Amino acid sequence: MTVAPARQSANYWPGLDTIPSGPRAAVSSAIAKRLFHAAVERLDVTVVSGEETFGKGGPVMVIHRPEEFYARIGRHQLIGFGEAYLTGAWDTREPADLGELMTVLAAEVSDLVPQSLQKLRALVVSRPPRFHRNSEDNTQSNIAHHYDLSNDLFEEFLDASLSYSSALFPSEVVDRGDHLQALAPTAVPTAGELHEAQGAKIERLLDEAHVGEGTRVLEIGSGWGELAIRAARRGAVVRTITLSTEQKALADQRIAAAGFTEQVSVDLCDYRAVTGTYDAVLSVEMIEAVGWEYWQTYFETIDRVLAPGGRVSIQAITMPHDRMLATKRTYTWINKYIFPGGFLPSVDVIDQITRDHTTIRVTNRLSMGAHYAETLRLWDETFLGASAKVLELGFDERFLRMWHFYLEYSRGGFASGYIDVNQITFTRPQETA
Repeated sequence: MTVAPARQSANYWPGLDTIPSGPRAAVSSAIAKRLFHAAVERLDVTVVSGEETFGKGGPVMVIHRPEEFYARIGRHQLIGFGEAYLTGAWDTREPADLGELMTVLAAEVSDLVPQSLQKLRALVVSRPPRFHRNSEDNTQSNIAHHYDLSNDLFEEFLDASLSYSSALFPSEVVDRGDHLQALAPTAVPTAGELHEAQGAKIERLLDEAHVGEGTRVLEIGSGWGELAIRAARRGAVVRTITLSTEQKALADQRIAAAGFTEQVSVDLCDYRAVTGTYDAVLSVEMIEAVGWEYWQTYFETIDRVLAPGGRVSIQAITMPHDRMLATKRTYTWINKYIFPGGFLPSVDVIDQITRDHTTIRVTNRLSMGAHYAETLRLWDETFLGASAKVLELGFDERFLRMWHFYLEYSRGGFASGYIDVNQITFTRPQETA
């Protein structure tokens, strides 16, 4: 298998080779250069541009083509920053520097542009295109853009469980009052430890949902079947749903190989169309693909199908509430190149929506963002090591840069604490009151 039919355009990005030009581009480029220099001068990074070096010192960024770099940022802001990396207008001195650079930038992202200018944000940033909105008509194509790239691609950098979400490594867990927090892993994880940590993540979710013998389980977002297999191993009967034809095909194979065909069904189904009643509903890093316009529908659906006494356990990537409000109508590099229609909720908005529109309530939460930073580091190291094999699958050098940037861009968000990942448990407290 090479590039999936749904993504024959995996190596084709219209407009990426067109550098902004003209009077407007010249003005915006000059402004971008001034703002970029002012921001970098107070950051722990080093930027080299020709004979010029600036920044307070730290991971090294090298600007190879300054005119292109500032033109792209001026016209397309953070999207342009990422696109300039894809075209090679800038790079880091060492591959490992990219994650460190992105960590510094993510930690300061809300203040990179002066507050006085942020009032003009609505006039400058691009809005997501309408076809990225995750309506029932659009969602499958948005999912296919990423998950139907090629099962072989994902097999090159994920562990044997094919878990494409944060692992949970051994660490100290502290009680923060309103939630638990898994501190940084007790030792720097190695690739050989990733599989066990992915299993630990899934088993904790299953424990939180009280999955056991005879439990009727609904999983929203199948992945490649690992959670369903582990739930079936406990004696549960599982319905797992996905909109990715590639994922379904491989999940069916893996479930059959594990001997659970009679216990697990994998259905191509939109979460909004789910019927039936389930004792446990689980969903791992699926809410990020729902879109903020449909979060209420997502939780109302879960509430509708959850049996009396049932439990819900999800894993969700989250962002601070104020940043969520400020950016929810912003078109990002991640939207354009990696996850069309995706957007991260805050913990606060999840709590608010479930309180206002459902009968389920947040009753337990584990924050584990430091573990995602390590998961992404391991994925990227493995991905870079498999570059030759990825090229053999039909992807090109630009795609390699794109995914390296995506993985390290994401790692920087978690390493800086700008974004987090949580395992959240919901129950109906009134049923046991």
